[in-house]
Amino acid sequence: MKYHDVIVVGGGLAGLRAAIEVNMHNLKAAVLSKVYPIRSHSIAAQGGINAPLGNHPRGGYDSWERHAFDTVKGSDYLADQDAVVTMIKDASERIYEMEHWGCPFSRNPEGKIAQRPFGGAGFPRTCFAADKTGHMLLHTLYEQAVKYEQAAERGELKIYNEWLITRLVVEDGVCRGVIALELATGNLEAFKADAVVFATGGCGRLYSNSTNALINTGMGMAVPYWAGIPLKDMEFVQFHPTTLYGSNILMTEGARGEGGYLTNNKGERFLANYPDSRKAMEVAPRDIVARSMTTEILEGRGFEDAYLHLDLRHLGEEKIATRLPGIRDICRKFLGIDPVDEAIPVQPGQHYTMGGIDCNKDGASRVKGFYAAGEAACVSVHGANRLGGNSLLETIVFGKIAGEHASNYIAAKADLGAGDKALADALAQEESKLEKLLGSDGPEDPSVLKEEMQNLMRDNVGIFRTKEGLSEAVPKIRELRERYKNIRLRHTGRSYNYDLMWNIELGGSLDVAEVVIAGALAREESRGSHFRRDFTKRDDDKFLKHTLAYYTPEEPKLEYSDVSLGYWEPKERKY
Repeated sequence: MKYHDVIVVGGGLAGLRAAIEVNMHNLKAAVLSKVYPIRSHSIAAQGGINAPLGNHPRGGYDSWERHAFDTVKGSDYLADQDAVVTMIKDASERIYEMEHWGCPFSRNPEGKIAQRPFGGAGFPRTCFAADKTGHMLLHTLYEQAVKYEQAAERGELKIYNEWLITRLVVEDGVCRGVIALELATGNLEAFKADAVVFATGGCGRLYSNSTNALINTGMGMAVPYWAGIPLKDMEFVQFHPTTLYGSNILMTEGARGEGGYLTNNKGERFLANYPDSRKAMEVAPRDIVARSMTTEILEGRGFEDAYLHLDLRHLGEEKIATRLPGIRDICRKFLGIDPVDEAIPVQPGQHYTMGGIDCNKDGASRVKGFYAAGEAACVSVHGANRLGGNSLLETIVFGKIAGEHASNYIAAKADLGAGDKALADALAQEESKLEKLLGSDGPEDPSVLKEEMQNLMRDNVGIFRTKEGLSEAVPKIRELRERYKNIRLRHTGRSYNYDLMWNIELGGSLDVAEVVIAGALAREESRGSHFRRDFTKRDDDKFLKHTLAYYTPEEPKLEYSDVSLGYWEPKERKY
């Protein structure tokens, strides 16, 4: 049994920042990552990270109050405002920290960190490193983690690559550690810790049309859900307006922030025809732009009834080459076109999960010693709709906060190192489940179940939702859960058995998908990314509240909790 003061699950931005913070508190931290950390999905973030620095000529009068208000307004007033204020007040310090650690941000003519406009923001406040911001931030943090891993003057920091967490161990309301599968050997092992931080990313691969990496299965949400920790606001799923037609590879919002146009098959900048986007046009919030685009396609104004155009040609080759080189590379490699000369075919696709593991603004959950940060968590700073550029900010702000509070929790904890029996029992139970799965010989092909789940979520729980479609999805997802009990593995070896890994995770995906469906069906209103054709208005009287889903073997048990207000009262969201 391995022991560390704090175990951080996930090697992306939130996880690495949490581990570094624990190390700064002279404690032993371990990072358990399903993939090598610089393959984490954080690396795919393109456009930028928000902070009210005021470096843009049009942003010199920006402030934390204005950034916070834009975030709350963009959330359709479902964000917890105390958490939003915490994030925004910390934003500039975290950006400068990353700059001092070596992140190569793009610069303005004065040599300051450059900032560009992003959707839903009143000011150009998105700091960026060309269109590879997540890549630069992740490598910067990983360099720091490696430095601390090798340093002797602070607490130990150890990184375990390619370990899959299968169980969170909770004893009498206290987190004791995790059970993890080492992919190299196929063996399970118990990891004891006095605090655990989950920073495992989102669950985009519940959908067939997602920008997310294949690793974003939602398993990191399912594991604490199974342990009794509720998932919050899972019905709020963001659909990015511009993903590459056919593959759904992300075309950053930065392309529109730099001045790109969206056009239909008539050559019109059609967003001018929609009241919600008429003023902000291409930099309106993502939910508004995605719905407008989908409407254009459904009403026959798309190309091949499937996509629209993102036109960058008027920006010129120099600007595209310096500000959007990644977009140009993707278009050349995956479509064989150059956006300097041709418009890019784009369509909306699943992109982000506003919901996640229920936790407060300290990253703390309802279980003592268990914390969460990043997209896996729901603090909630995004509410019903996330503003572009706020997700990267959330990772480094709340990664630090979760690491700090986990460290402080340990400093005040009385029973350090407890939990041996609970971990041993959990390990035995997981061994039994693993042996059963390896010996499975049922009639169900898990790849078929996965495809059916993804198509069900795309078709019934997408941009536009109805009671009929959601009600139809409920028995179908339960049927898939039942069929999952009779799957068969194609490969039963132990070492690097990715068939085993994906099928363990499929069980988590199915349970998390059911939570999304249940929350969406119960929320009879439209708010942010959740748009009901049968309930088209926001209903603050009934639904200005968070959805909480608790695991039961039969179905999710839904409860509700209050939204933290106190700064701005809800009003109609206009742009």
